[in-house]
Amino acid sequence: ATMGASPNPITIAALSTWTYASWTMVAHHTCHGGYNRVDAGKYNSRGFALGSVKKRIEDWCDWMMPEAWNIEHNRLHHYHLGEGKDPDLVQRNLEFLRDKDVPMPLKYATVALFMPIWKWFYYAPNTFKELQIQKWRIEGKELPAAFDKEEAMTIRAMLFPKNDSEVAGAEVAPPAEFFKSVMAPFFLSRFVLLPAPLLAIPGIGPSLYAHALVNLMAADLLTNVHGFITIVTNHAGEDIYTFKDEVKPKTGSFYVRQVVGSTNYQAGTDLIDFSHGWLNYQIEHHVWPDLSMLSYQRGAPQLKAICEKHGVPYVQESVFTRLRKTVDIMVGKSSMREFPVEFEPAKDKAGKSGVSWKSTNGAIDDE
Repeated sequence: ATMGASPNPITIAALSTWTYASWTMVAHHTCHGGYNRVDAGKYNSRGFALGSVKKRIEDWCDWMMPEAWNIEHNRLHHYHLGEGKDPDLVQRNLEFLRDKDVPMPLKYATVALFMPIWKWFYYAPNTFKELQIQKWRIEGKELPAAFDKEEAMTIRAMLFPKNDSEVAGAEVAPPAEFFKSVMAPFFLSRFVLLPAPLLAIPGIGPSLYAHALVNLMAADLLTNVHGFITIVTNHAGEDIYTFKDEVKPKTGSFYVRQVVGSTNYQAGTDLIDFSHGWLNYQIEHHVWPDLSMLSYQRGAPQLKAICEKHGVPYVQESVFTRLRKTVDIMVGKSSMREFPVEFEPAKDKAGKSGVSWKSTNGAIDDE
């Protein structure tokens, strides 16, 4: 209601929270199948925001394409957590900054500049890359020899490739298709169509429209920072583990990895949980990805007690402590732990065939 008001913190915070909640609380759990067991209408992973631009705008419109996010997040991140195939492995994705021979304050400044733009600069193109890799495989096309599937894709790499792998990446994930299919629907619906009715108000329409644009753009920067603090920090830190091979889903080793490869934040009340987008139950979410938000709130004390009983590290700290530890990983001040995978049972290992899926619905039972 105040979108067209003079730019102000209340309007910006409200618009930012709308975008944040739409992703972290509505789309996230719906795409994982958190409401598939009940009659929740459109909130079912098998159709939510999928199939058309109309559905995307109606259900969940953000910088990421839902079909691409389902593959990148529901498949690869959840079932390759902390492995080389995990597209969200912070330590690997920030190697260029960790290894850069520049003063440490400049590295921290780079991370600070990245926070307000990370969703459209990195996450949208990287999820699109994973969708395109899947498309090439379905079509029986061989990926370019120079293409590094595990290298993070950014808009910079798309438009200004610096090496053979990035050149090949632009072939796999064409920039023109990316901007048309991924970026344009959100940009046009959010920054053009949404405030457009304000132009019809006699006399003050153009002024209200300009105010709305400023509020919407500032809100996008703010929601990106909010998302960075509560999302990027979920699986990074000197006390979090990485893994050098794959294990089968639903095995004991798989569940242990979800616990020691994740971290929780302060939790327990609706207000606290809402401010974190219910991402403060990251351990529970990775153990049971297809549960509802309320189920995580109820199940967290039980899972924590199980971990304490069996001596499994269960990390839970303030989100700002986790932010500091994540940024330290990004700039190379610290490194993540490597899990001793040789102690895991051989029967739990995925072997040469690796982990495969029948669908992208997000629920573990669909694999």
